Amino acid sequence: MGVIALLALTLPARNLRLGLPSYASEPTAGTQHKSYDLLTKGFGPGFNATLVALVETKGIPAGDITATVTDLRTSLAKDSDVAAVSQPVPNADKSLLVMAVVPKTGPDDQATTDMVSRLRDNASAIAKAGGTLYIAGQTAAAIDVAHKLSGALPGFVAIIVILALILLTLAFRSLLAPLKAAVGFLLSVATALGTTVWVFQYGHLNGPLAIPSAAPVTSFLPVLLIGVLFGLAMGYEVFLVSRMREHHENSLDAQEAVVHGVARSGRVVSAAALIMAAVFAGFIFNEDPVIKSIGFALAIGVFIDAFVVRMTLVPVAMALLGRRAWSLPRRPDRTLPDVDIEGANLPDRTAGKDAERSAVPVG
Repeated sequence: MGVIALLALTLPARNLRLGLPSYASEPTAGTQHKSYDLLTKGFGPGFNATLVALVETKGIPAGDITATVTDLRTSLAKDSDVAAVSQPVPNADKSLLVMAVVPKTGPDDQATTDMVSRLRDNASAIAKAGGTLYIAGQTAAAIDVAHKLSGALPGFVAIIVILALILLTLAFRSLLAPLKAAVGFLLSVATALGTTVWVFQYGHLNGPLAIPSAAPVTSFLPVLLIGVLFGLAMGYEVFLVSRMREHHENSLDAQEAVVHGVARSGRVVSAAALIMAAVFAGFIFNEDPVIKSIGFALAIGVFIDAFVVRMTLVPVAMALLGRRAWSLPRRPDRTLPDVDIEGANLPDRTAGKDAERSAVPVG
């Protein structure tokens, strides 16, 4: 049931949209939000997402500049999501010309993102004429940053998971235990992102959390969430499972090792997770929408990872795996170094002292 509940919470993450929240997400009493509303009312929502079309004309023959820029302006204005295109304004030597492009939709709308991509398709026509076209501005920059970060996210996650598998395999001398830890970490991240999308991107709980309007998730939030949650989750994992392995090395009883590990480390992990979740939850009451979303995602992620994944799913998985959880194939077992973080291979000094005492004659 726990896995099913977490998978249900991850579903909104499929529609994750990254971006930088506009002034529409600022507190309604602030000047930024009021100015956004006034500009929207007076000039339309796209006025707050005005783009800059910049044409570099150094490679265009002087006699063709006017015709080329005019054709470009006509092409930009034909886009179904463009409300207006200003007259081109040249610099002193006419090597650069700029035009303001006003969309019909706001900076947080998906239609604006799609429109920026279509406007940049005109770059090939300008390149054939000898010039260069740039679609810039604050809205375009936010879209580009979100695109770059979303493109780098899969590789970032892959590197973290691979390193975790290698290090945990060395620490636990097992394949299934590290694999289970990595799957649990990915489940915690996906759940945190899913709930964040449901609240901030879909607009649920706007009233209790004082969120003025729905907006894309902050573009750097997933990177920050994955980094922080990885450190905390793996710390909880090592602290909990190492106690299980320590007991298993001494007793060779897999089921008893699970009970012993939870009994020895469960309260410490729970207390640490409650402290971290409470700290992150405190940022939810901040007025800044970026800080609010980061605090919410981290608080949910830490709480779910500690109490649902580490304290519930991990013991269940270890109990079901039994002795297989501590097995390592013969070839990796011979190749990999034995870290022995529990000190199982250290000599038993207590036994030596007992032997010495027994050898001393009495009387």
